[in-house]
Amino acid sequence: MTEDTLRCEIVKFGALLYARGLAHGSAGNLSIRLDDGAILVTPTNSSLGSLTPVKISKVSPAGDLLAGNPPSKEAFFHLAVYEERPSAKAIVHLHSTHAVALSCICHDDSANVLPPLTAYQMMRVGRLPLVPYYRPGDRKLAEAVRRLAGGHKAMLLANHGPIVSGTSLQDAVHSFEELEETAKLFFLVGNRPVSLLTCEAIVELSEAFPS
Repeated sequence: MTEDTLRCEIVKFGALLYARGLAHGSAGNLSIRLDDGAILVTPTNSSLGSLTPVKISKVSPAGDLLAGNPPSKEAFFHLAVYEERPSAKAIVHLHSTHAVALSCICHDDSANVLPPLTAYQMMRVGRLPLVPYYRPGDRKLAEAVRRLAGGHKAMLLANHGPIVSGTSLQDAVHSFEELEETAKLFFLVGNRPVSLLTCEAIVELSEAFPS
């Protein structure tokens, strides 16, 4: 796709996520990696429901603004994911209700904060580690994200929300939606006895649908 087409992709999926109630106000950001390593990322203080293609920020791999409006203050952790995960071509980071709620509760195992409830969760999200809390815009968050990005398609920022990467923006969006729906299921089942996927089932899924 051309850069102009990819800008329009960000606008299209931003509007879709906003319309579905997964984004609100000016929270959250989307990005796409270009062939030269630069990224297109949503501008700072912009609503995903009303983006404009020409205003989408273009940022160099070093974090310098190349075109468009000033980028999201969280563009630096997008760059960290891209550096550590060569297969990632796009990233979705939103503050969706159930995933953020999951990020706010205490977890016994920060290496994986969602039990294996469904096959599509394992296929699209996989293990979901919790990244320690850092204030929005803190550059130390990039290093914390970098340590986990290579081995995980998705991660959860404590008291903040998820970061999900994909082979395209559509892939990342679909995986993000699966994560949000799984978080919703997690709260719906609550403390009831749950039939979780077995280790054998998870291995079979990972072999049939490698990430």
